[in-house]
Order: sequence, then C-alpha cells, then structure tokens
Amino acid sequence: MIAPLLIRGQDLAKRALEIAAAGSHNLLMSGPPGSGKTMLAKGFPSILPDLTLDEALEITKIHNISGLLKDNAIMCERPFRSPHHTISKTALVGGGRIPKPGEVSLAHLGVLFLDELPEFQKSALEVLRQPIEDQEVCIARVNASLTFPASFTLITSMNPCACGYLTDPSHECICTPQQIKNYQGKISGPLMDRLDIFVEVPPTTYDELQCKPKGDSSHIIKKRVDAAREIQNKRYAGLDIYYNAQLTPKLMEIFCLLGNPEQKLMEKVYAKMNLSARGYHRILKLSRTIADLDNSENINVSHLSEAIQYRGMLKSH
Repeated sequence: MIAPLLIRGQDLAKRALEIAAAGSHNLLMSGPPGSGKTMLAKGFPSILPDLTLDEALEITKIHNISGLLKDNAIMCERPFRSPHHTISKTALVGGGRIPKPGEVSLAHLGVLFLDELPEFQKSALEVLRQPIEDQEVCIARVNASLTFPASFTLITSMNPCACGYLTDPSHECICTPQQIKNYQGKISGPLMDRLDIFVEVPPTTYDELQCKPKGDSSHIIKKRVDAAREIQNKRYAGLDIYYNAQLTPKLMEIFCLLGNPEQKLMEKVYAKMNLSARGYHRILKLSRTIADLDNSENINVSHLSEAIQYRGMLKSH
C-alpha cells in the first residue's frame, strides 16, 4: 500500500518532490536526523502517475525473473526499492554467476531510494552513474551479454555532516571542518552532477506541527503531476522518450528554447556556478518541467530561477 504524502511544513521539499515526480528528476534531500527526509521519500510514490498496462507488464517480467512474485501475480504499483547502505555493487546494479537484475532494475519505472547516501560503499555509488545515464544495465559474461532496463527516479537523502546537526539551529554540531568536508566528499562530483534537485530539509518547528495547515494532499499534487506528464506525453509522441529527464541535448534545442532574458540569465549563471555541460542541460530539463507544471509553453525567467535555486544548493553543498 502506497503511503500518502502527509507531512506538516516542509513546503520546499514537497514542491521539489512534485517537480521530481512530474519530470522524473533525481533528487537529494539534506537535513538533520528527524527532519522528515525518509517520510517524504516514502510518500513520493503516492504522487507518481498510475501505471499503464504496458508498464505493469514490463515491471512484472523483471520481478518474475528475480523470483519475487508468486502465483502469476501482476505488479499494480510502481516499485519502491530502498536497499540498506551495506549493499554490494553487484546487488545494486545486478550480476552474479547467473546474472540477475539488481536493485536499479527492480526499481525500473519506479523509485530507488538511497537513505543516508554517504554511508553506501563508494564503489557501489560509482556504478550507479552508468544506469542513471543510460537507463539500462549491461552485464557482460563469457558466453553472452545481458541487458536489464533501469529507468528509475533516484531519491536520496543524507545528513549535512557526520553528527547530523550542521544545519540544525537547536543542536550544536560537533564535527570539525575537515570531518564535514570528508563526510560530504564521500559522494563524488560526477555522481552529484547526475542529480537534478538538491533541497534542504530543516527541522520542523513546534508551530508548524501545531498550527501550519498540511498544504495540498497527495491527491491534489498527483493531479498536477498527471497534467504535466500528459503535456510531455503529447509533446514527445513518436520520439521514444516519455518525460523531460530523458531529453537529449539535440531535443533540448527544440523543446527548451530560451528567449533573450532567459539566455542572459543562463549566461550569468553558467559562469558564476562554474557549471558543466551536464549541469547546464539538467537546469534546462528541470526548467521545462517547472514550465509544464505551470502549463506554460515557454520557459520563462521564473521557471529558470526556480530550477537554478535547486541546482545552486547542489553546487554549494
């Protein structure tokens, strides 16, 4: 049963999750222990579009191969996989003597949630880079090569430091600057560059818990996500892509055109944030999704600014 997204406060994090769901963008949440990161992640599937029959059958095949289904059952919900941080790289991406799908393939068309990201083995995290880019995993053996699909939304969380309280105003951080740097440095630059959205999840205050309204329900947010996905389905009909995160640089030249004010803004941001080409393209794709949620045909300055905000926090982390 999918858990609804019922959390008081954390409006910025819920907005970021809505954008991630609408365009299938990868996301990192950072905040102290108890701020609600895991609960937000577990509520994320409740705002994803419903499975189509073809998607359900595709997911069912993968889970059948892995021996996870019984009595000819069919998957009716998008998978949500949350492996422990002790997982090996083989279990994460697949393989073994008799090759089997790993967690990235079991999360196909669903969510892969990596809680406490810096605690994962660095070798395991690095092998994620290829499936994130290619949306499939190739496993080579002497007699044959197998390819498993791996088109998933990556949701991750981490504490801002080893003790967890660097950004918590009510707790004193006991980490040294070098310990903070070492902890955050466990996640490589190339992997961070493959994340679209970075959002801070601060501790929830007493007033927010008692007085602040819950905001939009999962049902309302899901309606907006469904509308944005419908726009993308029509836009990309016949192109073999389905959502904005799959846009190639060539397709972005067609679907992510910028006007003069937007081009000037991106020119300043590109230099100031020292963006890579991949980072630049991810801002454009994120802006396209925000524009779709706004039911806007064009990407304007406000859409770009919001996308830059999420990317800016990622670059400064």
